[in-house]
Amino acid sequence: MSRDTLFLLDPDWADPAFGGKRRFYCKECMIVEGLLATFPERAANIDVVRIAWPRPRAAVMEAIGEANQNLPALVFADGGFANEIEALLAALHIRHGFPERHP
Repeated sequence: MSRDTLFLLDPDWADPAFGGKRRFYCKECMIVEGLLATFPERAANIDVVRIAWPRPRAAVMEAIGEANQNLPALVFADGGFANEIEALLAALHIRHGFPERHP
């Protein structure tokens, strides 16, 4: 992997637990989607992969293991990853120059 890879959930999905009739999005993924849309010049330096909601998430498991399927996840080209929102936002700032999240 030569660039960081950002895994996000597809922005519109149905949860079978709700009969498959209600549509949902991931709040944390939408925060990151907003950053990508607002700062496209920074986003251009990251490989973005959108993943379907149901598990197992094969591409994520291949990159960071079965136990780490929660998204969003930023996988570092030089090893390691962040898949907790505050750590991920900090990594986007440090590694890719996105503005910091205000406390």
